Amino acid sequence: MNPGKREIQSSELTEKLNNLPDSPGVYILKATDGKILYVGKAKSLKKRIRAYFTDSRDIKTRHLQARIGDLEVFPTGSEAEALLLENNLIKRWKPKYNINLKDGKTYPVIRLTNEDYPRVFRTRRIVFDGSKYYGPFPKVSHIDLYLNIIDKLFALRKCRGRVKEKKQPCFYYSIGRCAGVCTGKITHEEYRQRVKKVKMLLAGKTDELARELRQKMRQGSEQQEYEKAASFRDQLEALESLSEEQKVVDFQNEARDYLGYWSEEKRVRLTVLQLRAGKLIGRDSMLLENYSIEEEFLPAFLGQYYGGRTSQPNILYLPKELESTHSKGLLESYLKDLTDSRIAVGFPKKGKHARLITMATESARFRLEAEGERKRQALKDLQQTLELKATPRRIEGFDIAHLSGKQTVASLVTYRDGQPRRSGYRHYHIRSLNGRIDDFEAIREVVARRYTRQLNEKGNLPDLILIDGGRGQVSSAVTMLKALEIPQIPVVGLAKKHEELYLPHRSEPLILPETSEALRMLQAVRDEAHRFATTFHKRVRATQLNTSVLESIKGIGKKRSKVLLTAFGSLAGIRKQKPETIARAASLGLEQARALLTYLSKLEI
Repeated sequence: MNPGKREIQSSELTEKLNNLPDSPGVYILKATDGKILYVGKAKSLKKRIRAYFTDSRDIKTRHLQARIGDLEVFPTGSEAEALLLENNLIKRWKPKYNINLKDGKTYPVIRLTNEDYPRVFRTRRIVFDGSKYYGPFPKVSHIDLYLNIIDKLFALRKCRGRVKEKKQPCFYYSIGRCAGVCTGKITHEEYRQRVKKVKMLLAGKTDELARELRQKMRQGSEQQEYEKAASFRDQLEALESLSEEQKVVDFQNEARDYLGYWSEEKRVRLTVLQLRAGKLIGRDSMLLENYSIEEEFLPAFLGQYYGGRTSQPNILYLPKELESTHSKGLLESYLKDLTDSRIAVGFPKKGKHARLITMATESARFRLEAEGERKRQALKDLQQTLELKATPRRIEGFDIAHLSGKQTVASLVTYRDGQPRRSGYRHYHIRSLNGRIDDFEAIREVVARRYTRQLNEKGNLPDLILIDGGRGQVSSAVTMLKALEIPQIPVVGLAKKHEELYLPHRSEPLILPETSEALRMLQAVRDEAHRFATTFHKRVRATQLNTSVLESIKGIGKKRSKVLLTAFGSLAGIRKQKPETIARAASLGLEQARALLTYLSKLEI
């Protein structure tokens, strides 16, 4: 192998490389253990990242190539956003292979001071004193051109500190670069109007100014004052290239969260950008399954994300399209109940806050689409690996759970296009064993019950059946499918101990590499079937225990036990009730109800 060529071992990394966006953004290169190696920005993430997996003569890049095990991308709306985000992330993580910013410097910005007569200048230091900051800029040299425009068109004062009265104006006034505040050459209201225009200029509201510069440039050219015309041309170019204010931060010392989301079928991917003290310090992402926009996923997300957190933002910005279905007041009240903190809610329709929401939305969209593509590829790999006639878009998985043969139950989970479908989940009480331990018979029973019903009701049949177990369980399922005259459904078993695949037509188990996406897909289905079976079995055992306890009490039989557990859920739930409530629910006398509560109070529940 060429030593300058990166050999890609991970199929997950390969998938990410095949689905990179051709847009500006920031990329994070990681080692196999998750450690961050390098943070970089790119005009095109697709082109830039792929360069790390081709030949390189640079020794530093070759060392970096050899250590890459994973990557993460953060698409942004512009190069300016990528510039600042890269800066923030380098400062936060200090990756080994980033050397440009180790001196602690940052990109320069333009500061408009918070004074009676504000000043404007470039700086690298942010002071939270109410001053307004603009930037940073992709081309730092443009800052000087920008300040030059302000000096020529809206000259502000240059002296620092409080304005002191003077008899004669300074040198800057004599060359037209100062307003002459100290000598009363301008009133406070006139100065305020200049500052207002400077703010508009720095905020990107430049149409009128651009028209004025074009006119002056043409006049200079017509009057053969080419040097002056060139000066106006340079100012116009700087104005057009820097007309959009910085989108990532506003340098206010405030904690803010920005939520973006993207939905696909019944999945919603949400991304939260966290701004603290003006810096984008982090991004959280969460996937909600079996939700849609119409089913109002937002309360579920807020409850999971903000409930129990110790650090909360001052304000949460949400996409404007959610405003029509969610009341601002109700959401703020809900967040107050969740967090015991006051979190304001906003639905920005334009400006920097709306653009940050767009950035979060793009991040959510890219991640959800990449996940979907990875699932689709895993299903194709699964089809090829198992030699199936069709892609297994619908997979049904079975598992058996019992405790020494007692209360044997079975679970069924359904996956569609690699995603769980809760509406297809079922659980079964196994009836044929009578206390015997026989997983093979349990599989035969549950397969028979499931697909007999599907055939009778003309329901959907799966493209693949997964059994949690080995050759015996697979054989049991295949035998029953033949008896039902539906042998065309493929069956595979996945045994936990060595993660071996058992197929009916193979004498030896099939072992896939741990990095196989096909194996990970089957593991996800198997593990979900196991979880669902175990949870149901615990519930059955608890109900059985509670029922036996109640039936041991004089005057309470099976019928009343069932009524009480249905009404109050558990022994602990019954114990919390008043005697009158229990008496009414189970048609008991008041004295019997009191006796029941006295008995339960002595138990460790």
